[in-house]
Amino acid sequence: MVYTVGAFIFYLLMMLFIGFYFTNKSSGLGAYYLGDRKMNKWVVALSAQASDMSGWLLMGLPGAVYLSGISEAWIGVGLGVGTYLNWKIVARRLRTYSHKCGDAITIPDFFSNRFRDTTGLMRTISALVILFFFTFYTASGFGACAKLFSSTFNMNTNTALILGAAVIVSYTLLGGFMAVCWTDVIQGVIMFFAIVAVPAAVVLQTGGFSASVAAINSIDSSLLNIFTSAKDGSAISLVALISSLVWGLGYFGMPHILVRFMAIDRAEKITDSRRIAMVWVVVSLAAAVAVGLVGRILAVREGIVVDDPEKIFMILVSQLFHPLVIGVFMSAILAAIMSTADSQLLVAASAFSNDFYKRVIRPKAGNRELIFVSRLTVAAVAIVSVYIAWFVESSAKSSFSAFVMDMVSFAWAGFGASFGPLMLLSLFWKRVNLAGAASGMAVGAITTVVWKFFLSPHFAADYPIFGLYELAPGFAASFVVTVLVSLLTPPPSKDIVDEFERVASQSPELRA
Repeated sequence: MVYTVGAFIFYLLMMLFIGFYFTNKSSGLGAYYLGDRKMNKWVVALSAQASDMSGWLLMGLPGAVYLSGISEAWIGVGLGVGTYLNWKIVARRLRTYSHKCGDAITIPDFFSNRFRDTTGLMRTISALVILFFFTFYTASGFGACAKLFSSTFNMNTNTALILGAAVIVSYTLLGGFMAVCWTDVIQGVIMFFAIVAVPAAVVLQTGGFSASVAAINSIDSSLLNIFTSAKDGSAISLVALISSLVWGLGYFGMPHILVRFMAIDRAEKITDSRRIAMVWVVVSLAAAVAVGLVGRILAVREGIVVDDPEKIFMILVSQLFHPLVIGVFMSAILAAIMSTADSQLLVAASAFSNDFYKRVIRPKAGNRELIFVSRLTVAAVAIVSVYIAWFVESSAKSSFSAFVMDMVSFAWAGFGASFGPLMLLSLFWKRVNLAGAASGMAVGAITTVVWKFFLSPHFAADYPIFGLYELAPGFAASFVVTVLVSLLTPPPSKDIVDEFERVASQSPELRA
């Protein structure tokens, strides 16, 4: 236990040190929100993927595979394809367009500049969407952090919740975007080596790859059937398959990932970053699936009762490694959670301070005031998120794990449906206009909420189509409304179209 605690403390102190280091390097808004567009290809690639995967990579996915087999890997397939397409078709043009379009430093900034919105409508809708969905997303991260601390150290869950939130908030407040990105790099490296080392150790102990496959088959052959759930032996339905694959659409609307594309020092380096990111993603997702499968082998061999499948990674680590390594690998779970939560807090802060406070409340606010307001926003969102997680933990402990995953999927759908279609149309269709953009964004957010809380609970039992993941109808509705309203209203001005053409000419391989 001493080694484990020591590794955790060292890791947390390292994160805080990075925050202090970048405190004086983030004095301007461009530096605090976007690192002055000077981030190198490795930092952009690793921070984008670390902030993407969160604790789901080391807890959620392995747990689902342990319980139901490789059929749960369809979400990973959707995420892998979505990651590639986001890097391939969005990253470079967004980097170029956001710079040419008034040097936008946030996603709401880009949308507002792109459509020459002088009314503040785009900024207001964008900021509200970001604050709403990121509050729930961050709450899920804090909840997962509390679960990790309480399981590892037998700590009171609420105490663990406050401790985890305090560390994340501290270095985000101090160093802004550069601190978040550099901590994400370290976290991404730790996550990668931990998720690969754990299944590799079990495979080696079992006698190699073939022996491991044979051992899994001997436990339950349906574990390796990608179209059958090992949980109950049922076939994967078409609705369930589509719901898993459609997760990939969410990437086009994730603000905390998209801003990484905007921050790279040169657009030409996007290709290198994409290759780095895809290696990380493919290997990590495959290893996470392997953790769930080989967890079955160890559980049977050692006679371990796994009451919570999401803890299978932690169980394997505790059974296989030296206490010091256990501390490092347990820190990988914390790294996964923190790398997402810090990015979400920073994006929420930038949305409120730069895109709402400055434009609506205090147009003459200077950089120091805006950074101060951003830091207050980080603290405020964190407090609300902690309260949500605290309330759920206190009122329904049995559903706490379900709450974490449910809020992640809800927030992912909300961003994917609100921003995803608009991001694609803004980058690749010159006819889209302000009316279409605002309408589509609002419809995407509303459809997600209505489908999730009103349609699916009441109609899914009788009509399976309503069991579809809310991202699918939300994305489709947003896309259709954006196109229709744009076509039914006056076209964008000549200067908007000319700017679009100039950007398109700088990325000919992606010309619309």
